[in-house]
Amino acid sequence: MTGGTILGIETSCDETAAALVRRSSDGSAEILSNVVLSQISEHAAFGGVVPEIAARAHVEALDGIVRAALEDAGATLDDVDAVAATVGPGLVGGLLVGAMTGKAIAAARGLPFVAVNHLEGHALSPRLSDGIAYPYLLLLVSGGHSQILLVRGLGDYERWGTTIDDALGEAFDKTAKLLSLPHPGGPNVEKMAASGDPKRFSLPRPMKGEARLDFSFSGLKTALRLVAEANAPLSDGDVADLCAAFQLAAAETVADRVRRALARFRDEFPGLANPVLGVAGGVGANQAIRAALLAECMAAGARLVAPPLVLCSDNGAMIAYAGLERLEAGLTDPLDAAVRSRWPLDEKSAPLVGHGRRGAKA
Repeated sequence: MTGGTILGIETSCDETAAALVRRSSDGSAEILSNVVLSQISEHAAFGGVVPEIAARAHVEALDGIVRAALEDAGATLDDVDAVAATVGPGLVGGLLVGAMTGKAIAAARGLPFVAVNHLEGHALSPRLSDGIAYPYLLLLVSGGHSQILLVRGLGDYERWGTTIDDALGEAFDKTAKLLSLPHPGGPNVEKMAASGDPKRFSLPRPMKGEARLDFSFSGLKTALRLVAEANAPLSDGDVADLCAAFQLAAAETVADRVRRALARFRDEFPGLANPVLGVAGGVGANQAIRAALLAECMAAGARLVAPPLVLCSDNGAMIAYAGLERLEAGLTDPLDAAVRSRWPLDEKSAPLVGHGRRGAKA
């Protein structure tokens, strides 16, 4: 069926978001509105996201965010054909707020409800931004996830690699906290790295050279802490150099994993003329990591699809688009669909410790 216009709601962590997406007559997906309210100020004093504060902030803001999304799109609920909401993985309190709001709208208006996996929203965002065809390779890097996934089609995902300890976004955030940089950590590490010398301090590239496609960032984080302690007290220049060294090590580690994944992708799909690597998740906005990925894609004869920065971090448009694809495939959900704090995209893969096992936000 044709999807029409979908209202998407995202509240899995610390962004309260709503968006409207519709299928245009030419078959492309059009973002009519995409409103995101960040909770950075609410969590800044704690150096990270506090689940109870996040849930309360979602309750206070979500109705207004939905109204703003409708107003930005020049639409009313009469123009909405279905409602999609993130039901997992993520922080349970936030998920409940978004899911109940979405279900209430669907019930009141007699609309189909689509329960969306937050990771599927990220996984499909390169299709939303660039209209790429299946299959493609996906690098998902965020505060709670570091995964390499084969995306064969809607609902058909195969996990090729995951983190065995910390996710890359978490490692960026913990680096920022260690170096007394403000929340959010990732963007502030990148900002400091811009003026630093990445070669001054030597840091490891965990898993580099290994045939398996998993990630590990705990050792890199520990090495950074030891170097920082050995050079304490740290000047602003020391902090900048440490950030630059960390960012380079992270980028080169990710590049090594992606290089091997692209080779495997070519082996599995030898007839595919234009292989694509999509990148999603908040860490995908880091320019040094994007540059490293672009270099690997160029060397492999592949195309890098990195959605606009607003579609990399958590947002309602990706949830609305995932809901659109699922609705068009006839996949809707009952109003008693439960939220799930843990919900891996590839439930057939063997579970691992750390975030690879959780498949959830941290």
